[in-house]
Amino acid sequence: MNPALWVAKTGLDAQQKSMQVTSNNLANVNTNGFKKDRANFEDLFYQTVRQPGGRSSQDTMLPSGLMLGTGSRVVGTEKIHSQGNIQQTERNLDMAIQGKGFFQVLRPDGEIAYTRDGAFQLNEQGQLVTSGGYLLEPTIEVPMNAESITIGRDGTVTAKMPNDPDPQEIGQVDLADFINPSGLQPIGENLFQETASSGAPVIGAPGEDAFGALMQGALETSNVNIAEELVRMIETQRGFETNTRAISTTDQMMQFMNQNV
Repeated sequence: MNPALWVAKTGLDAQQKSMQVTSNNLANVNTNGFKKDRANFEDLFYQTVRQPGGRSSQDTMLPSGLMLGTGSRVVGTEKIHSQGNIQQTERNLDMAIQGKGFFQVLRPDGEIAYTRDGAFQLNEQGQLVTSGGYLLEPTIEVPMNAESITIGRDGTVTAKMPNDPDPQEIGQVDLADFINPSGLQPIGENLFQETASSGAPVIGAPGEDAFGALMQGALETSNVNIAEELVRMIETQRGFETNTRAISTTDQMMQFMNQNV
């Protein structure tokens, strides 16, 4: 079998995975807090026929040698944690993080997950939860007779109670951050979970140290740039077509040899 066919085949596989990454980005263009992915490529092992610096039959040093590549692959996908646009919603339970950090939510299995989606709601007990019903951590419970809720840039949550001129503090929104956010594992539902690559979470109040500030009545939108993804889609399509052409050309060469040898 001609090695060029297998080399082109690895190119087709790599471009197909790249298109899947691009498609997922475009599918989540309206997902709150979504962070786009980027496919990273690498070349595969080389077949060394003659080693660079080796000796030729005339006892001279080879300046470059002869090494044949065996193709490419997608070595990994990387989350790009750049800031998405801030969209004003005027809804007092919506929160956007302007800067670094993640909201902490409690999953049913007792594990903590992390999200940039600040579209919180109230459950039947008056506790702040995500759209999937996961509790915000630490838990914040809004009194049933509260007239209004205010969330400060530092995460302090206060409620205006009837016949009380002074707001009552009912909780604090803390953020988590990681030394390597790209190492977080996306698990769906706008959630990430900690991995060995992300490092342990650092917890702090919004606006302190390197943490971003909170904005009430706003949501962070997806950081996907549609124009950029469409350009990447065209590049991927052309790469796929070129590898297909390489397979077709190699087949024609083999056909010519079969017919003329």
